[in-house]
Amino acid sequence: MSDAVRLTDIPFSLDVPAMLKKLRIDGRPQYADRFARLVEQAVPLARPKALHAVSYVDSRAENHVVLDGVTLTSRVLSVNLDGVHRVFPFVVTCGVELDCWSRGIRDMLERFWADAIMEEALRAAFDALKDHLVRRYDLGHTAFMTPGSLEDWPIEQQAPLFSLLGDPHAQIGVQLADTFMMTPVKSVSGLHFPTEASFENCQLCPRDPCPNRRAPYDPDLYRTRYLHRGSNS
Repeated sequence: MSDAVRLTDIPFSLDVPAMLKKLRIDGRPQYADRFARLVEQAVPLARPKALHAVSYVDSRAENHVVLDGVTLTSRVLSVNLDGVHRVFPFVVTCGVELDCWSRGIRDMLERFWADAIMEEALRAAFDALKDHLVRRYDLGHTAFMTPGSLEDWPIEQQAPLFSLLGDPHAQIGVQLADTFMMTPVKSVSGLHFPTEASFENCQLCPRDPCPNRRAPYDPDLYRTRYLHRGSNS
């Protein structure tokens, strides 16, 4: 495992008209003005952040993969890393600054809007990380997996994943609780990896509706791609 790399100078802005439409409050001035005031507070405070390491695959088995001596248990992950030798553990977050700001909001509707603003900051951190990885490491097509998104890779796997990143709390303010949930809540951890095949966690997740769905659920994918595959390497 290499030393973790921090990304802290991540630009953040909001397209207010697009957000008003997304939140279904466009054309409603009494709500639009309140939302605009929240944006005026949030954007100057926002400090989205990302942290990543570079890890190498020691071995793979049918239901787990070992990265730099750390075992991650997931059949889907093991199959996805077939032929892959270098992966990128990561954590991205909206930042403790926005998280603290949101905790001071008492109005329930405005808290909902604040969550949407923090989601956009989290997305900015994720996009900045992906761009950084592609440019710095000359990657082609990549995919990612996140613990807790699939039954095959449960949220408890956050712990070994965090161990590959050193100390995310000290580095970017993301803390892992005993329940394996992260704070700030608007944070995501996972593994980026190069791949020739298209993959999204959503393809294996039947939950519907889901506001963050990135790809349609494929009920046959696990059987055809993962059920009978596995190797030792």
